[in-house]
Amino acid sequence: MDPIADMFTKIRNAQAVKKETVLIPYSKLKMEIAKALLKNNYIKEINRRGKKNKKSIELVLAYDENGKGMINYIGRISKPSRRIYLSLKEIKPVRRGFGIMLLSTTKGILTDKEARKEKVGGEAICEIW
Repeated sequence: MDPIADMFTKIRNAQAVKKETVLIPYSKLKMEIAKALLKNNYIKEINRRGKKNKKSIELVLAYDENGKGMINYIGRISKPSRRIYLSLKEIKPVRRGFGIMLLSTTKGILTDKEARKEKVGGEAICEIW
């Protein structure tokens, strides 16, 4: 039903069994979310696989020196059944600045810090720490 939630579940499950890579069906929104995760060092790299209607995204997961995954929690905020929109004033730091919130704004997918800097609000996609 919800492709973004499926993406997060695949990442969570792969990290739980210490897999190196995850394959996710391609969409522009998922690719932008993956780029935001890469920019914030939650994953190592992104590769696009396949052609035409069989495209997929390959995420290489990041682990610390102890073998623990970089993502402790990844959870959906706005769902297809209930959309959550936040104004600039409502965007608060996640885990006192140790986590990030991804927002879908008019300027693309931004983290909470970038959205405050750009002075824009938007749909809250997820929280990650």
